[in-house]
Amino acid sequence: MQKSMTREQRNMRSPYMIIMTVLLILVSLFFIFPFYWIITGSFKSTAELNIIPPHWFPMEPTTMHYERLFVEPSFQWLLNSFIMSLISMILVCIVASMAGYVLAKKRFPGRVAIFSLLVAAMALPRQAILIPLVRIMNTLGLHDSLWAVILPSIGWPFGLFLMKQFAEGIPGEMIEAARIDGAGEVNTFLRIVMPMLKPAFGALAIFTFIIVWNDYMMQLVMLASRAKLSIALGIATLQAEFGTNYGLIMAGATMGSVPIVLIFVLFQKYFTQGIALGAVKG
Repeated sequence: MQKSMTREQRNMRSPYMIIMTVLLILVSLFFIFPFYWIITGSFKSTAELNIIPPHWFPMEPTTMHYERLFVEPSFQWLLNSFIMSLISMILVCIVASMAGYVLAKKRFPGRVAIFSLLVAAMALPRQAILIPLVRIMNTLGLHDSLWAVILPSIGWPFGLFLMKQFAEGIPGEMIEAARIDGAGEVNTFLRIVMPMLKPAFGALAIFTFIIVWNDYMMQLVMLASRAKLSIALGIATLQAEFGTNYGLIMAGATMGSVPIVLIFVLFQKYFTQGIALGAVKG
């Protein structure tokens, strides 16, 4: 009886799996297609880009858009974006992990109120605090510098929220055992807490890098000098100077997407673990 039910379940499951697989492939193609179109478009000539109906593949591949892009300080723009995103990613992970651990495992007056205030700050739109941030950066003499974009990102409430939720799952017995063995707060955090927060680090690192990389509004307000621009701002200035040159824009977008893909590939293992553990906790 059980064998027959198993066979019936397999027979019912087979069409379902086929349909779901086809749907997943279609959805994947839907999201991959824009990326494919940008890459192939960056190798098309201006005349070929304007052809209707468009060509699916470059008929005469050319690197003219990349050559023209490198005439401008595009490498410096790319480097600026990478430096801002990388430093922000490292600092956010460090600060958020320490603060999240304290809020999760330490007991002190006002702990709940502080966490509630930080969670409420997640609902505050970034545009509402741009003017105070600009004034603070001007006062510190950091406006039109990369630090004007990096420092505001360190206080990202979501990072602290994520780390606190993961730190809640660290067994208190392990921390107490480390203290009994004579480990101080620093050693306990480095040897016990941080290794157990690796999945959270992976997820937060990817989120932070992508958000800072794509934070066009903050970069637009804080950066002014041409040499300090990010790759997103640089591409926007090229578009204004040369008109709507879609090939040039696609080449810049392709260059700008490479570091994000690399970061995701490097942290994919921890990112997947972090999402899975978060789902189990939820």
